Amino acid sequence: MKLFNKLILYIILSIVLLCSANIQWGNNNWKSIIGADGKGYYAYLPAAFIYHDMNFSFFDTIENKYPNPNTYYDYRVIYEGKVADKYFAGTALAMMPFFFIAHLLSNLIGLDADGYSKIYFVFINLAGLFYLFIGLYYLKKLLKQFNFAEGLISFVLISITFGTNLFYYAVREPSMSHIYSFAFITLFICFSRNYFQSPSKRLLFVLAALLGIIVLVRPVNGLVVLISPFIAADKTRFLVGLKFLKQEIISSLGAAFIFFSIVSIQLIIYKIQTGSLWIDSYGNEQFNWTDPHPISFLFSYRKGLFLYTPIAMVALIGMIHLFKKSKFQFYSLFSFLLILIYVLSSWWNWWYGGSFSSRVCVEYYTVLGLLLCYTFELLKVKWSKIALCSSIVLLIAVCQVQTYQYRYYFIHWEKMDKEHYWNVFLRIDLLNKQNPNADLLN
Repeated sequence: MKLFNKLILYIILSIVLLCSANIQWGNNNWKSIIGADGKGYYAYLPAAFIYHDMNFSFFDTIENKYPNPNTYYDYRVIYEGKVADKYFAGTALAMMPFFFIAHLLSNLIGLDADGYSKIYFVFINLAGLFYLFIGLYYLKKLLKQFNFAEGLISFVLISITFGTNLFYYAVREPSMSHIYSFAFITLFICFSRNYFQSPSKRLLFVLAALLGIIVLVRPVNGLVVLISPFIAADKTRFLVGLKFLKQEIISSLGAAFIFFSIVSIQLIIYKIQTGSLWIDSYGNEQFNWTDPHPISFLFSYRKGLFLYTPIAMVALIGMIHLFKKSKFQFYSLFSFLLILIYVLSSWWNWWYGGSFSSRVCVEYYTVLGLLLCYTFELLKVKWSKIALCSSIVLLIAVCQVQTYQYRYYFIHWEKMDKEHYWNVFLRIDLLNKQNPNADLLN
């Protein structure tokens, strides 16, 4: 068992790698590795390093060269007559090393070095797996810092990977921003824990850099700073951490400089693209602060987090243990989750378009892992822990069945409702037959 716990990350990575190779790399399946929003995230790389064209005039040529109606998406927006990318550049920054390796290999072995041939897409898939590994590695370190048992940590890592849509976004849509946000937010939470245990200039600079990358990938995820009181563990440590910022004013200003330097990468890109330092690339797509949809966000048949990722509901039981253990941590985390759900459910498109489950929650599954551990700690009787383990294993199976159904459009990417959900719920006997929800595909 000790060996299993020691190797758990490599076991998980091996399984996910095999799934990726089997599902994504054969035939023409590789063409779907980069799709939808992911095309906009990725486009910065070939634009900057191959075509030297940050206005993406190569778009139509590439789409004609590699036609795929299932993943066609125009990520370009027009601002004062200039073409810009709708999406932020942080995901491309995270993908960059893998893009360079693919480009180097393409040139060395004589492949088409256009940024869109198969080797580039496979390496973006590998990028998603790499950041999955980084996220899980630091989640494991974090859970150790909270003194959870090794066996429990291994079980939670398996549950988070295969019992949520984290698996889907690592394997099927690694060009989306979520797997990268999961890694960087986990790093931020882990280093925040270290900072509040023992504040230092080095950790302050690391946190500033991580926060800058988090915002550059997906600005709304800057909300992660609000989890700091919970991670500090108690009010005293939290205040000591804040006091350090005040005492080390030069270091704090240096950290701020690091943060803004990273975030300013986007401003520089906008300047190159349009001549302006800032553009509203999302146009009429906005947050509706007076009209959030938290109930639909969590429970709806369309995308409800608890419906398609039911382990999240089980994890919330851990809040009971947290309340008994530390009122400060309970109210800190409860407040953070309330704010997070309010903000995420206030987006005009609260179901976030074509996606499996609530994709914008993927980045915060480190919190889910912590709460799952607290759920187990709440149970004192052996049979109750066995029952909980059995329930989670069942929910992992449910998640994998629904992931498979989503892949073959039994679960529609955007139009699900009560009738269509129950038409196919766990109907694995239908997977080789006509799709009962085919009417949603029209």
